[in-house]
Amino acid sequence: MSATLMIAIITITLALVFYTIGVWSEHRSRTLKKVHLIFFWLGLCMDTTGTILMGRIAERSMFSGGVSLHGVTGALAIILMIVHAVWATVVLWKNNEGPAKNFHKFSLVVWAIWLVPYVLGMIIGMK
Repeated sequence: MSATLMIAIITITLALVFYTIGVWSEHRSRTLKKVHLIFFWLGLCMDTTGTILMGRIAERSMFSGGVSLHGVTGALAIILMIVHAVWATVVLWKNNEGPAKNFHKFSLVVWAIWLVPYVLGMIIGMK
């Protein structure tokens, strides 16, 4: 296993850990807090880093080329994570309790969508 692949796996796994902690702790508390925001951004940073590294590996492999379900769902997941983190930042910045109390519903949807490329990536990696 190459060092790049190992770092990519670690960062993607940290993304899962950070994002899961942020989403589920925010969901359980039913309100958005700064600590949740930190975990959202950490998850996004780790996922982006891991995705970039995995993309570099894929460019050098026989699996590169064309559009894949993993690639499309991965891009969608990162876009949603960006929207999610930015929206959470704005909600906290404006200190608006209405959206902050209902934010957990959107968080779970984004998290569930994010799991699709994560699981697909594991399946692809095992082949």
